[in-house]
Amino acid sequence: MSQELIDVLDENGIKTGEILPREEIHKKGLWHRSIVVAIINDKNEILLQQRAEQKDKNAGMWDISVAGHISTGQDALSAAAREINEEISISLGYHVDIKSFRYMFSYRTQQKFSNHFIENQFYDFFILRKEDLDINKIKMQESEVQAIKLVSINELMDMRDKNIIVERKAVYDELINYLHRY
Repeated sequence: MSQELIDVLDENGIKTGEILPREEIHKKGLWHRSIVVAIINDKNEILLQQRAEQKDKNAGMWDISVAGHISTGQDALSAAAREINEEISISLGYHVDIKSFRYMFSYRTQQKFSNHFIENQFYDFFILRKEDLDINKIKMQESEVQAIKLVSINELMDMRDKNIIVERKAVYDELINYLHRY
C-alpha cells in the first residue's frame, strides 16, 4: 500500500510547495488540510461513525460522519467525496457527487497526541444531505470504522456531554445551529 502524500502548509494555510507522507507530517507537526463531513438524513439525524480500535488517534470513539486528509493535488470537495466513498460507501448504485456538498466553514486545530503524532490541521467542514439514507446499505471500511449509527441533535449533545465523541466543538455547534433552522 502506498503512503498518502499531503501538501505541507504554513501557519496561514498556504501551500509551502513541500509534499510529505502523512506519517511524517504528523511526526513533525506540520500544518496540513483535512475535511470533515456531516451526513444528515430527511429526519435531521446525523450519521456518526465509531472509529476503529487500531486508529492512531481517538481509537474507538464516536465521530462525525466522515473526516480525512486532503491528498496532494486534490481539492476539499474531491477529498470529501473520496473519503465518503472509501470509509462508508453508501451503496445506492452511485458515488457521492461533489455538487451535493454544502460548505459551512474552515477552522484550524493544534493537538499533540504523542511525541510522534502532532496534529496541526486546517479543516474544511461540509454538510451532505442524503434524504434516502439507509443505514443498512452502508458498507464500512473496517480498517477505519467499526460501527455507524444515526443520532438526533439531542443525542449528539448528550454524547458531547459524556465525552464519548471526538472533540469538534466548532463543527458540532455549527451543525446544531444548522439543524435548528430546518
